[in-house]
Amino acid sequence: MRSVQNFYIIIIVKPEDETVSERIAASLGATRPAGTSLFVLFVPSVDREGEPIDHDYWVDQALHTFATLFRGATAYPRGRGRWRDDERGGVLVADEPTVVTCYAAPQDITAEALARLRAFLHRLGREARQGEVGIVFDGQYYGITEYDEGS
Repeated sequence: MRSVQNFYIIIIVKPEDETVSERIAASLGATRPAGTSLFVLFVPSVDREGEPIDHDYWVDQALHTFATLFRGATAYPRGRGRWRDDERGGVLVADEPTVVTCYAAPQDITAEALARLRAFLHRLGREARQGEVGIVFDGQYYGITEYDEGS
């Protein structure tokens, strides 16, 4: 017996004066697209020597920073990972990071907001004794390995 598969072609006609995000928002009953740019921060559980840090404190600080600057953030349960510390001869550091995500509206990503985010990321790196602080913005990874001096 021969199998019959149905194929459907859906054609969406977009009016000239409506953006895709506006159309989706209207279709879902959303008031507006709140954030379209994605930040992802890996909050470590250990320092570069593998010693535990105050993980919950740093997750709370990350959530507070992103929510203050960009309206909100979500922390996901701890994961498992390894980080290769090339400055220590390639030693692998086991970590259980928490991933914090934040969707930001483009108009909120100002020079001032980025300066405040930088201050937080550099403080995290410095005070939690990190070899690298990793943050992703819209799919591009940025590793911070040299930290500004604290005040």
